[in-house]
Amino acid sequence: MRLSVKYTLMCIVALLFQINATARQKKNDFVSIFDGKTLNGWECDTAYWRVENGILIGEIIPAKPLKSNTFAIWRAGEPKNFELKFQYKISKDGNSGINYRSEKVTGVPYALKGYQADIDGMNRYTGQNYEERGRTTLAYRGQTTKVNAATGTESIKNNAWVSSVVVKSQSRDSLQQFIKTDDWNEVHLIVKDNRLQHYVNGVLMSDVTDNDTMNQKLKGWLGMQVHVGPPMKVEFKDIWLKAL
Repeated sequence: MRLSVKYTLMCIVALLFQINATARQKKNDFVSIFDGKTLNGWECDTAYWRVENGILIGEIIPAKPLKSNTFAIWRAGEPKNFELKFQYKISKDGNSGINYRSEKVTGVPYALKGYQADIDGMNRYTGQNYEERGRTTLAYRGQTTKVNAATGTESIKNNAWVSSVVVKSQSRDSLQQFIKTDDWNEVHLIVKDNRLQHYVNGVLMSDVTDNDTMNQKLKGWLGMQVHVGPPMKVEFKDIWLKAL
């Protein structure tokens, strides 16, 4: 009888542990997509990406310069409508971001082409919507824009897509005060149909409505970026995804 009671208690403890573990992986319909221990579920160049102390780290060191932007790509699906939350910290000279609804670039390992929530250590671009290997800037920080349908005559001027029409704008500098330097920040992306909203620390930084059916993407890969440039370090943790 004692053995049976002990066994029953062990089963209950194991079940509670499993329930708690599941709860940690799900929160308000958000699902954790990074286990904090390994690169399981991600594909990347391990010369530049690693996991330490619950953090996904991308780093360029002098001994390993980077020739092309490289991504840690989540390989479990190509989200369409979703919300994504994560925390990041980046060094002063760092340049990074997270791509979504993106395509893999043929012939270039671990490269993505598509929408990007921009991040940089100097907070010049953090929060803007930049299309990697595409139409460039769709909305600077502080802008609400509508991207017009393509006619085939569009161009890029001052690193921005000329058919991205500003509907509403506030000072880019006024929003910079909400972004922490050399500390953890929380990014929240709300991506539904053709509307793309980037929040940092609860503040809306850019809002794009993409009416360009020729160039818009409605689903695709997610990936964290390390950008070509000087030695830098970017860190990501608590990465949560919710389908809409």
